[in-house]
Amino acid sequence: MRLATLLAFLRPALPLILGLSLGCSLSLLRVSWIQSDGDDTCMDAGINNGLFVGKKQQNSAAGGRPGQNDEDFKPRIVPYYRDPSKPYKKVLRTRYIQTELGFHERLFVAVLTSKATMNTLAVAVNKTVAHHFPHLLYFTGLRSAKVPHGMMLVSHGDERPVWLMYETMRYIHQHFGGDYDWFYIMQDDTYAQAEQIKALVTHLSINQDVYMGRAEEFIGGDEQARYCHGGFGYLLSRSLLLKLHQHLDSCRNEILSVRPDEWLGRCIIDFLGISCVSQHQSQHYRSYELAKNADLEKEEGEEFQAALTVYPVSEATLMYRLHKHFSRIQLDRTYQEIQQLQMQIRNLTSLTPAGEAGLTWPIGINAPFIPKSRFEVISWDYFTEQHLFSCPDGSPKCELVGASKADISDIIEAALEQLNSRYQPQLRFYKQQLLNGYRRFDPTRGMEYVLDLLLEAVTQKGHSHVLVKRVNLVRPLSKVEIIPMPYVTEATRVQLVLPLTVQELDFVSNFLDMFAMNTLDTHDNALLTLLFIYQPYDAQRVSQMDVFAGVKAMVGELEKRYAEVKIPWISVKTEVPSQVKLMDIVSKKHPVDTLFFLTSVWTEVNTEFLNRCRMNTISNWQVFFPMHFQEFNPVLMYHGDQASSSTDFLRDGHFDRHAFAEACFYNSDYMAARTKLAADILDRDEVLESMEVFDVFLRYSGLHLFRAVEPGLVQKYVLRSCNPRLSEELYHRCVLSNLEGLSSRSHLAMALFEQEQANST
Repeated sequence: MRLATLLAFLRPALPLILGLSLGCSLSLLRVSWIQSDGDDTCMDAGINNGLFVGKKQQNSAAGGRPGQNDEDFKPRIVPYYRDPSKPYKKVLRTRYIQTELGFHERLFVAVLTSKATMNTLAVAVNKTVAHHFPHLLYFTGLRSAKVPHGMMLVSHGDERPVWLMYETMRYIHQHFGGDYDWFYIMQDDTYAQAEQIKALVTHLSINQDVYMGRAEEFIGGDEQARYCHGGFGYLLSRSLLLKLHQHLDSCRNEILSVRPDEWLGRCIIDFLGISCVSQHQSQHYRSYELAKNADLEKEEGEEFQAALTVYPVSEATLMYRLHKHFSRIQLDRTYQEIQQLQMQIRNLTSLTPAGEAGLTWPIGINAPFIPKSRFEVISWDYFTEQHLFSCPDGSPKCELVGASKADISDIIEAALEQLNSRYQPQLRFYKQQLLNGYRRFDPTRGMEYVLDLLLEAVTQKGHSHVLVKRVNLVRPLSKVEIIPMPYVTEATRVQLVLPLTVQELDFVSNFLDMFAMNTLDTHDNALLTLLFIYQPYDAQRVSQMDVFAGVKAMVGELEKRYAEVKIPWISVKTEVPSQVKLMDIVSKKHPVDTLFFLTSVWTEVNTEFLNRCRMNTISNWQVFFPMHFQEFNPVLMYHGDQASSSTDFLRDGHFDRHAFAEACFYNSDYMAARTKLAADILDRDEVLESMEVFDVFLRYSGLHLFRAVEPGLVQKYVLRSCNPRLSEELYHRCVLSNLEGLSSRSHLAMALFEQEQANST
């Protein structure tokens, strides 16, 4: 009886006891195997029989020494050794991982054009497909040809077709042979679907010799040999181009041909033994030959729809019609794919844990952002058709203009289009008025809109009724793309330009000390030019008392300390120190390829920012206007005490978005924009007093204006003197900069509270 009770008590624990016993037994057995002698015949036999064969055993069996290839099994440290007899050279590493690892761009496109078609067909190619290709270059045989706007042209000076092809291949190899994996050659009378060609090269291996296009037979030649027809375009791989380059001169002297595509095909076949193919690695190069006077509306065959290229295109109008036709086809395919994906998502949602309740709207778009605290709540902006009630300058109401007005109009039209497509033919809606509008930017999905529309609904019988309809819309975020930018080197010399007035003399010493410590001591490739701005009264007394004598003495001391450094200065007499007029003087005294950094006396120049100035400023492409970090008034922030920690300075200031005193730009870009400005104002100097360099680039250049916060530019607090002689806008900017630079809202509120407490007592 007692035994049965004990078994009944232990029965739930029997699996646990058996598991522990079995685990302990297996552990003891494993320990005995591991601690056995190395002469165990079983283990030796297992290894020798090939159960655990590695490179070490393979090398031993081949007669090599044991451990000869131990690198695959044991890590080793290679010590750094530098020859003391050789001078030390600092290694300058690039800022681009792609450059350092030797990666190549995917596709380079060359377009062959002529004198008769440069301003028609070549321009049509540039407007239709050029912006889809990462790099497109035009080649012609004309000498000193006039280049149409927005095109990059290479002139060889010989209009013979074969010679043009020869020079083009040499030029591509010399300038781009080491930068791209694929090279696409086409004529300006060829329409190419850019996106389809880019998709084609992404599916081809780059380490093979590929000559791909529409294969054609040579007249009277070998039946097996093929050349790629130039009218339909063709692809060359990088490896093929590198091998072909050394035979181009021989091909030019030995091969006689009238057509350049036949000449190139014969050269590749004779010297490399590679024939043109229309299919490679299961990828097809499809083309379509367009009949004369063809009607595009009737070209609905599968061969035409799937064509990568269409040839011949006789006129520019036909090129635009082809582009419109294929764009509509691609758009219809995209909408069909979206509908299929939405249907699949809807069908699969029922199998998820959340079920159909987890299906977000719109289908396939990310769910709305869910804030975790009140500080993460995304606010809605209210608007009507005329006004916006959340303005950039902080005012409660402003007029709806520019891109915002176009955005609202587009959204209202899209809402009406969707309503009519859903309820037709029973109802037809007409907009009467936008009652309320709300929008917000959700970083996880895009711009969201809520519209309250006053609509007139008309039935098929003509009866109408006015109603209010609320609609929700989303403008989703599109695919993120990397904008191709020209390569910039960090070795570029930066020319600092410092305008200096009498009111700023107290801050010159600190500026020069920081410049010497951060640039001269570190041997940074940067120079400094000073602009002494004299008032008319001070300029008349410069021989008796020079107000800038102290600054000139400081400059002389720096030049004595750094013998290789020269700091020039320029004296200017004016009552209104216009930024544009000052830059006109400096621009004429420097070469066109000079990189200017227009700075202020309160700026602390450092190497970190100078490198960003070099990287963000690109000649004939982009100018850089940084927003410096302005520290708050320490009297209001710390009540006269010092800051608790120097590392917390970013919490004790703000980025001054009203200041445009700092700018990085090339002299050539400034001269081009200044020339357009001069033609517009017709020597009216008073207009220049109301403009800054930022306004010149914004209005009179087609460059990118990069405006970004710059933590590397830190300025101590100072109350700037605003010149009332400047324009109203510039004076207003200066006043706002002073006001916002006082302190944060919390510290200003505390100062007001303390002042009221002191007044009350």
